[in-house]
Amino acid sequence: MRAQRGPVPWAAVTRGALAAGPLLLAALLAGRASLGVVAAIAAMLAGINDRPGSRRTSVRRIGVPALAGAVGLLVGSYAGAHLGAFALTLVLTGLGLVGGGISAIGPVASGTGTQLLVTSAVGAGMPLPDPVWQTVPAFLAGAGWLLALRLLLPTPVSRTGDPRAGRGRGPYRPDSRFAPRPDKRSDPRPDPRPDPRPDPRPEPRPGPRPDVRLDFRFDGERAAVAEVYDAVAALLDAAGTEHAGARRAALTAALDHAQDALAGPRLRRHPSSAAERRLHAQYAAALPLGEAATALAWAERTVPKRAAEGPRRLAAAVRGNSLAGPLPAPARTDPALRALDAALLHAAEVFDRGRAPDLHTRRRSVAALVRTVLGAGGREYALRAGLCFGAAAATAQALHHGHWYGAHQHWYWLPATAVFLVKPDLGPLVSRVLCRAAGTVLGALLFAGFAAVLPRPEGLVVLVAVCGALVPVAARHFAAQTTVVTVLVLALVMVGGEPQASAGRIGETLLACAIVLIVGHLPVPGQRGGGVRARIDAADAAAHAYLVHVLGESDDRAARWTLRREAYRTLAEARAAIARAAAELPALARHSAGADEVAAVLERLVDTTTACAVHLDDTGRLTPRHTERLAALRDELATRRGRVGRSRTLA
Repeated sequence: MRAQRGPVPWAAVTRGALAAGPLLLAALLAGRASLGVVAAIAAMLAGINDRPGSRRTSVRRIGVPALAGAVGLLVGSYAGAHLGAFALTLVLTGLGLVGGGISAIGPVASGTGTQLLVTSAVGAGMPLPDPVWQTVPAFLAGAGWLLALRLLLPTPVSRTGDPRAGRGRGPYRPDSRFAPRPDKRSDPRPDPRPDPRPDPRPEPRPGPRPDVRLDFRFDGERAAVAEVYDAVAALLDAAGTEHAGARRAALTAALDHAQDALAGPRLRRHPSSAAERRLHAQYAAALPLGEAATALAWAERTVPKRAAEGPRRLAAAVRGNSLAGPLPAPARTDPALRALDAALLHAAEVFDRGRAPDLHTRRRSVAALVRTVLGAGGREYALRAGLCFGAAAATAQALHHGHWYGAHQHWYWLPATAVFLVKPDLGPLVSRVLCRAAGTVLGALLFAGFAAVLPRPEGLVVLVAVCGALVPVAARHFAAQTTVVTVLVLALVMVGGEPQASAGRIGETLLACAIVLIVGHLPVPGQRGGGVRARIDAADAAAHAYLVHVLGESDDRAARWTLRREAYRTLAEARAAIARAAAELPALARHSAGADEVAAVLERLVDTTTACAVHLDDTGRLTPRHTERLAALRDELATRRGRVGRSRTLA
């Protein structure tokens, strides 16, 4: 129920203002209002998927759901025009099963399933005067227009530079606080790092601003990689405190975000520009730093403040697209600190001239995706979405054929609302229902007031443009987003020729809320909580593979970092699913009881495995503390595994 916080995404606000409103205006000027409505709806749906991140990932995040939306519009239009009520309900229920099943794969697949179902309801329940071969290209054009804005428009940071970026490529003078301290290094070799003692010469003038002249292609990637180094520094600061666990989770989130930002779709297999290769190298250099920081946090011992300054300077260098400069050396008094020192040396070399295109990630095969869709989590999600969507479509058609709708003839609102309510990745069921009901009531009342005073159609076009600009800000809370989208859609359909229908939309939304609440709490065949158990099983398997690799003392560090990334990523996904399930009503939350305890044990096991890997690199053998901790965690995991119905364990 809480709203997300953060700065206003002005770039997304600008794109929203330039998307649906201008498209609708162009269509009105051309005398094709109905096609403009379709294009504006596509731009609105694309704007909902326009999340912060790199331009590369936006191609997948916006483009793939848009393609699915075009398919749904095509199927829904033909089915609505040629099938009777009963057959149409069966078709829409089948689409609900498909859309729900593929939503279990991940966030992009979830958006894909949502647009598939929403546009199929629109195609079947909002007949348009234009032929399908015109409406489908109009839909793709609307989504493609917003995607083009996302790819071509520079962000404010790209044009002005980031004030945290330091001095760019200009002369660099280290802080006198980081003069070398006497320490006993176990490595007798000379330290190739530049001497961090203060320079007695006069301080040079600041160098030029960071090199960001119109180079906005990789601003999202650059920000994501810099956040990784900041997260490493924050974890080092929190080592030995009660905040270490939260900082380690923040580091995992930053690594996941950077990995996704760099691993988006590309025309070539490998990075094709020097700037992109440099970012890949900087991301790869952060992995051993994160490994060393995790080992230091596992040791539960505080780290000198100077140890975190190196990653912070690397973060500033990434933001400023500049060289790393001198880095303060941490004391090399134990294996984890020696690993941190070696990782800093490696990062300094990489920032100067390194190339590392490997992102240490593995794509899931088609067979793995099919197993996810057909697994327990996919089946449960598919059944729930199919039942809700089918029941809402049947109810809407019954009301439509019974002439309960009054003046307007479109019945798409009820099943489309059910789609947004039934999605478990948007939050707990009851809170979604409450937010949707409140947002729809407020949005319908606001639109009724606007419709009474605004001139038509120019006033409605301005209203659509304003709402499009507000969508990225309103996305921080489901009720606020529902309010803005309700006003936007009602304005669009009125431009398309439908009479004002705020009261009817409120009634349909409340009816959809009741349907989803009833169907969402009905007993279903099979074991409930399949989505949570599937995430736990995936995290279990990834942790097992990582542990086996480390204890096998393999020298392949690239494979180790890949396995570590998979272990932490799957754990983060499991944690998110568990948190959502725990916030449900007791009738649903009880099916995932105990899963959070299993996930906590797995997290401690993966952290211990990371500490073992760092220690083995330095000494070649484990201490009794490492082996005892591993044995205790395996025993605890074996004790807790039956509480969520798991079928396999590391024990």
